[in-house]
Amino acid sequence: MNKLIKNSDFKQWLFSLKKRIRQTQIKAAIRVNDEMLRLYWDLGHDISVRQMDSTWGSSFFAALSQELKAEFPEMAGFSETNLRYCKYFYEFYAQDNLIHQQLVDELIITEKAESAIHPQLGDELQVAECQDIIIHPQLGDELITHQILLIPWGHHKLIITKCKNVKEALFYVKKTIENGWSRASLMNWLETDLYKREGKSLNNFDRFLPEEQSDLAKEIIKDPYNFDFLTLSQKYKERELENALETNISKFLLELGVGFAFVGRQVPIKVGEKELFIDMLFYHLKLRCYVVLELKAGEFDAAFMGQLGVYVSAVNHQLRTEHDKPTLGLLVCKNKDNVLAQYALESSSQPIGISEYELSKLLPENFKSALPSIEEIENELRDKN
Repeated sequence: MNKLIKNSDFKQWLFSLKKRIRQTQIKAAIRVNDEMLRLYWDLGHDISVRQMDSTWGSSFFAALSQELKAEFPEMAGFSETNLRYCKYFYEFYAQDNLIHQQLVDELIITEKAESAIHPQLGDELQVAECQDIIIHPQLGDELITHQILLIPWGHHKLIITKCKNVKEALFYVKKTIENGWSRASLMNWLETDLYKREGKSLNNFDRFLPEEQSDLAKEIIKDPYNFDFLTLSQKYKERELENALETNISKFLLELGVGFAFVGRQVPIKVGEKELFIDMLFYHLKLRCYVVLELKAGEFDAAFMGQLGVYVSAVNHQLRTEHDKPTLGLLVCKNKDNVLAQYALESSSQPIGISEYELSKLLPENFKSALPSIEEIENELRDKN
């Protein structure tokens, strides 16, 4: 047996077999999720269009739940609460006539295709897995699927509960598919209102970057950034803010978004006879460029732009290679005058974005003096003993 395991042909075939089995599991998960959501959509449609709950009164959902549970005891999803979600799921997305028509057409196509085709899904199937099954299939022409059918039901319940309109909901659907968000991750981004923050910074990217890179650069920069995972004193300084962000670098990277890789903090760079220090340096894997991040604990000042511009230029000259795209600058300050910031951007010769940050978990100014010291606690315990 050991001899067979070491055989190169056997190992190669076994590797291929395992890959096919995994693909089959993924395809099955995709199909199950797709079919379940289609069922919920169809069920929600019937309840809504026929106004069943209005016609038969408040006991309708309880009666329907009891009947379905009795008939299909092995199936989850037929609780009263979930049936109400099915109705809302349909009514929420049916507000968008395009989505409504697409899903109606897809249901008809799928029903006709069931007996005629067996989708042959190739290597284009890609998947991102987290706590929940998150699927991002690039499917062949045989199977047409709307994007709202590509994320789990638990994610949808969060999205349709938290989002105010279909446009916002589809933003989170798309982000979930692209980034493989678990339900917990999705909840975090919903709570920090990513939809309103992403791509909202002031910037001059259109002037200095090719259209494709400019659009993506705008997408990755938020305004404001949410630093609620930090706990700082009322009169914190930039170095304290840097220290806290580096200590919480994993959470900071999550807030920055997918693609950011941390290079270093207080990164030294020689400019002429002077050695300068970059607050925080990142590399963005999708943009393929360095991102110089400068933190300011106070209000925006136009003078900050000159300093950041020097850092961006220095990184371009000293760190950037022929494979890297132009370096971006990102100035994150406590608050800003948008008119002043826009004028400063117009005068800049480097691609720079300006954002604010918000921080709610501040310690009161008298916090340290109000609490007993370690020595005082130890003395108190010693006296009681």
